[in-house]
Amino acid sequence: MKILTLALIIFLPFTITAQKEGYVVTSFLDEGIKAPNTHYIGEAWLNGILSADEEVNYNITKATFKANSTLDWHKHASVQILIYVDGQGYYQERGKEPIILKAGDVLKCGKEVEYWHSSTINSDVTYLAIYGGGTPTTWTEVLTQEYYDEVAKKLSK
Repeated sequence: MKILTLALIIFLPFTITAQKEGYVVTSFLDEGIKAPNTHYIGEAWLNGILSADEEVNYNITKATFKANSTLDWHKHASVQILIYVDGQGYYQERGKEPIILKAGDVLKCGKEVEYWHSSTINSDVTYLAIYGGGTPTTWTEVLTQEYYDEVAKKLSK
């Protein structure tokens, strides 16, 4: 019995590691990489959880924005689904009033609909973005800090 127990203790770690061999495993919990400040204000991290390939025609990206951070106006050639998992953020489509989205909210962003989204002025936000593979983001207009501040003031009332 002691030999069997010792054998289990020695070989169990190898069997646990071997269970992932041949699989592509990513983690939702990874923070990801700090995004370059190209089309946003503030601090953001991106974690490419799943990338489109010959079998799956969509991407899943986890994005985390620190408070007081925002993306520029943009649109996608495919529908994009935003699943808010932590914090609060602002969202606005061109020609509509901005709203606050919070953890638990799910939003379908229409194909070719121009919008921006962000963290709120006082809250970090983390969301999952699900969108079509091979469809780049089209950046349409810079969202200024002044405009963001106006939205923050308006939605804090």
